[in-house]
Amino acid sequence: MWRTSIPAALAALVVLVAPGVAAAGPLDDPAEQWLPRTDGATWTYAWSNTTYQPTPRVEKYTLAARAGTSFRLKWEEVNPPPTDTASAGTIDFQHTDTGLVNTNYQSSQPPPRFPILCASATDCASSLSAAWYMVIWGTRSPVFAEPMLEGTRWSSLGGAANDVASANRYVGHVKVKVPAFPAGVDAARVDSEVTQAGAIGDPFGTLTRTVYWVRGVGPVRVVLKHASGETSSADLTETNLRPKVLPSDQNLLPLNRGDKGTLRWRNSKWMKSWSTQSYEVSDVLNSTSRVDVKHVSGPLRVAAAYALASRLSGVTLLSGSSQSAGGKFPKLGKSRRFTTPFDLMVYGFNPVIPSPGTKAGTTWRSSRTSRDFSIFGVSGNTTLLGTQTVTVRGKKYKAVAIRSRLTQAGHKFGSGTRTAWFAPGKGLVKLVFKHADGSVSTVERVK
Repeated sequence: MWRTSIPAALAALVVLVAPGVAAAGPLDDPAEQWLPRTDGATWTYAWSNTTYQPTPRVEKYTLAARAGTSFRLKWEEVNPPPTDTASAGTIDFQHTDTGLVNTNYQSSQPPPRFPILCASATDCASSLSAAWYMVIWGTRSPVFAEPMLEGTRWSSLGGAANDVASANRYVGHVKVKVPAFPAGVDAARVDSEVTQAGAIGDPFGTLTRTVYWVRGVGPVRVVLKHASGETSSADLTETNLRPKVLPSDQNLLPLNRGDKGTLRWRNSKWMKSWSTQSYEVSDVLNSTSRVDVKHVSGPLRVAAAYALASRLSGVTLLSGSSQSAGGKFPKLGKSRRFTTPFDLMVYGFNPVIPSPGTKAGTTWRSSRTSRDFSIFGVSGNTTLLGTQTVTVRGKKYKAVAIRSRLTQAGHKFGSGTRTAWFAPGKGLVKLVFKHADGSVSTVERVK
């Protein structure tokens, strides 16, 4: 396809993300977020632990400052126990295209009866004795991944010494009742497996966690089940914020580590036999996925890899490389070649898939000043057609159709009309590229 190389380790990728279209909840909107940074916003939480703090402690959080997409919350404890010092602190966040990131925190020391969550008791900055500390424990970047789509999973680190690791997964939309919303409120549920190693209180720092996030409000309930046997919890008791409608969690191209599938493709003139290839997501870092493609059967032997970024702005192609043998196709401009179904899917310009919640009929266009044009040399436009029923190998899918009209100057094989169908939770199920030279390339999902 093209010759930009992909390093073996995804961490070495240089991420150059092109702007998408109509992102759901744009980052410059302080209110349309999973944790708003709205002026005057307040939250009150009551938290407890079954062994070390059975009587709930109450903390009031307020928005202290914001600049751009960065903001700070401060908290003060309300009516602390007479034997303890009132808890107080600040916690800093940033809204990013990959989700909510915790950038800093500081507070008074935790009560001395709590387990020590560091290798040494001296100057230990790790704590689980505050509502928001329960949320960010082991999960700081991001705290909440976006876009939050069906099947989303991510790993993160935390703790004062980055000695706390978490594996997080989005479970789905649920209704939850908390004191702030006694009638119930729609929330996104995120479950986490959190592990700490090397601290005196490792069993307490190792836990399972469930957080219920309400759009336009933030986390409303947190439940921690510690490996040492205790349970910690925090509930939102009061806020001046109003819940917002949950955005669509439809995932048109799952890109979690281990996601895999098999596709086949052929061309009516240049490769009449099917070339069957498998793909697998081999690595994910900060919502950027490496997808490896391998030969299964057919006339075209190929090995390829792609880097695709899942962001609020949509799914964006970052880079790719391929090697192939067999098959004779007309040359494309920029020394390109179609060798895999992914080549046919990503060819042209970004985003490959628009941001979640993009409405049917939305159109985006190529730009001659873009990085995409320097790579492909393709002009044209892409339109989200909406949901259609498409039959593939006798199986019917309700899929979102995306049509692109593409022109590569001087190359008829690189020009034409491409329609791709993406089924939620599956990814690409069918693609038809009607080339300007009269031939047709067809992609079908095998499994």
